[in-house]
Amino acid sequence: MARQTMLHLQCSGVAIASLVVGTLSILPASAQTANFGTIEVASGFGSARAEGYTQGSFSLSSIANRDRAGNLCIGFADSTPDHILVLERDLPRLSLQVRSEGDTTLLVQGNGTIRCGDDLSRSEADAVIQDTGWEAGEYRVWVGSFESSVRIDYTLTVQE
Repeated sequence: MARQTMLHLQCSGVAIASLVVGTLSILPASAQTANFGTIEVASGFGSARAEGYTQGSFSLSSIANRDRAGNLCIGFADSTPDHILVLERDLPRLSLQVRSEGDTTLLVQGNGTIRCGDDLSRSEADAVIQDTGWEAGEYRVWVGSFESSVRIDYTLTVQE
């Protein structure tokens, strides 16, 4: 579906210009982009890893304050997801874990659900999400930091 957007510029309530900004398209989920690529997994995959770094000042709480389990969604990241996670089949259980030298957060959005994670044990600073009932499809994954615009290199592990 495409539509044109008209931008009207005003100064003190007087219109000084109108111009067509361009054609916007609503992209299908499969056309989503990510800062550090796509992770594709199927049942029985064991584990998969991806690397990246935190960046940006986009508040993850603007996507959701809490996830489906009531966990807080916190941290700062780029507005573009860091990874696209593609599940080729329904998975009964899945774990996403960050390993880094900093304090990280996670937000996963897809199939109408939000999952958020921080450190489960509170003894480590890295984020973890362990959950059940993952439906096949695409999920957008953000790895965040507690402070805006802080770069933390990380490895993300997805495990069944």
